[in-house]
Amino acid sequence: MSRPVAVCLLMWLLLPHVVFADAAGDWPSWRGPRRDARCDEKGLLGAWPEGGPKLVWQADGLGEGFSAPSVAGNLVYVMGNKDGQEWVLALDRTKQGQGVWAVPTGPVRSNGGGYPGPRATPTVDGNRVFALGLNGDLVCLDAETGNLHWRHDLVADFGGRVGGWGYCESVLVDDKWVLCTPGGDQATIVALLKTSGKPVWASAIGDTADYASIVPIQVSGTKQYVQLTHQGVVGVEAKKGALLWRYNKPANGTANCSTPVFFDDSVFAASGYGTGGGLVHLSKKRKMWEATEVYFTSEMKNHHGGMVVVEGHLYGCDDPGILRCLDFKTGKSLWQDRSCGKCSLLYADGMLYCRNEQGLVSLVRASPMGFELKGRFQQPDRSDRNAWPHPVIAGGQLYLRDQDKLFCYDLRN
Repeated sequence: MSRPVAVCLLMWLLLPHVVFADAAGDWPSWRGPRRDARCDEKGLLGAWPEGGPKLVWQADGLGEGFSAPSVAGNLVYVMGNKDGQEWVLALDRTKQGQGVWAVPTGPVRSNGGGYPGPRATPTVDGNRVFALGLNGDLVCLDAETGNLHWRHDLVADFGGRVGGWGYCESVLVDDKWVLCTPGGDQATIVALLKTSGKPVWASAIGDTADYASIVPIQVSGTKQYVQLTHQGVVGVEAKKGALLWRYNKPANGTANCSTPVFFDDSVFAASGYGTGGGLVHLSKKRKMWEATEVYFTSEMKNHHGGMVVVEGHLYGCDDPGILRCLDFKTGKSLWQDRSCGKCSLLYADGMLYCRNEQGLVSLVRASPMGFELKGRFQQPDRSDRNAWPHPVIAGGQLYLRDQDKLFCYDLRN
């Protein structure tokens, strides 16, 4: 696995004026640079031809897993299981996905509750990349060479406690810190120095870690970190990790997966298994924080496909497979569609990119006026596993992970 990843090429020549190292074209972490599933790139195709956008290259040999890719500079980072080990891999996107390096995080110790392989998206910050394995192996690697800077075991080092599907979180890098959710009584959420891995603070809330990822927010001049645990949504103060507020209603007793979304001093969080989602408005009265429920709706039972806010409207998949648009402030359902199926999604250049867990990819106009399909295609070489990794757009290209394979499509107009 240390040798370059095997690559199956479709012959295609890169335009000589394209520069991939521009940070504006990066997607360095889970749900993008702001963790909001919004891509700022323009000039993308407003409609797809029959068969979808052009396939640029296909890389094979990633191993099994549901880890979505991150993109920074010329490199694409992803995780996978192979040969009894869990790996972080770097591929060169300017060389049709050629393998650059592959580094094991540790031995495979779990089948992920029947869904083997890592789930986390690596987080890239400058010359470092951070990745969390299914069993709690957290590593900091050199982004160019893969050399190990430091590591932690969230269970052994912090008394971590997580659900039966294992650690799925994509860790957050914020300024000098890397933040993650071991879960448990000692360090429900922990902040570490990104350079050394040394603990800065631990928020001992007592919640069990589930499968969502932390979002940084700022309200009334106070920076906070928001996470959806097994018990509910929590907001902790950024300086020392003190619990500021919590909202338990969006959590269910089985699995809470979707990253909360933040807009206009409000947090929306949702889960599947018949639960739904709720919006709370955050405010501070004297020294106390309040999370006041604005509404709760059963029309956004978002399992793990994520949600995105565009111009005051919330888009996401309502389990068992209804793409919906809600008014973010009121929760009113403005339209729904079943043709996209149960999907994950992101937003770019006026469009929603929706990936069905069966592999179908749909291009939908992001408009509250109604559902408008602008293209649809099915990737080649579909595996027999659910297509759960979220789509990624970077440098005018769409990346789709499907177990052992990574596909790169040209979206430029």
